[in-house]
Amino acid sequence: MNLELCPICGNLPESERATFYQKLKAVTKTYAKDDFIAHQGDTVSSLYLLSKGSVKTEMITESGGVLAVEVIAAPRPLAPAFLFAENNSFPVDVIALEPCEVVLIPKASVMHQLATNEKFLQNYMAFNANRTQFLSERLQLLSIKTIKGKLASYILQRSANHRFAFDRNQTELAEYFGVARPSLARSLTEMVDDGAISRDGQILNVDQLKKYIIS
Repeated sequence: MNLELCPICGNLPESERATFYQKLKAVTKTYAKDDFIAHQGDTVSSLYLLSKGSVKTEMITESGGVLAVEVIAAPRPLAPAFLFAENNSFPVDVIALEPCEVVLIPKASVMHQLATNEKFLQNYMAFNANRTQFLSERLQLLSIKTIKGKLASYILQRSANHRFAFDRNQTELAEYFGVARPSLARSLTEMVDDGAISRDGQILNVDQLKKYIIS
């Protein structure tokens, strides 16, 4: 295993790494592109550490649609907070975007490290706290009713000096918002026509963007 860059395993003294990995009693599994690493509702009985590759996570909405949540690249833990939840099940489908390697660490081993390894405990708590911030932003985005409102919020969160750049293409962005791609493209065109943004990534009217969010 080479998990030094993983947020919850990193920053451990080099002299302690071999002993740390040995105590984890981990099992490594490999997955091909498009394999399901986990299904929404599967029990989380081990800590999943994505050590190679990248995955996408998505969930089935109440209406039966598919909502893209995020893309995760190694090395990263997958749903670590749910290992200790009362309802310890995966909240999303986890699907390999390329050949992947996942390290599975038994819950008992994780509990032992949390009780005896202060650095591991700090890393674990910090990672889960940061994930809470991400999920808060995600919920805020989903609570906005209109596509233009979602786009406006997304743009403002990623803007600097009145400029922005999308980190997803239109198909990925539509999946992220849980909307149809043609509807997303139409909303973007309308925002340009309204004079709120330009096609080259400039914010022209911040007040208009804020109006989209609350309308």
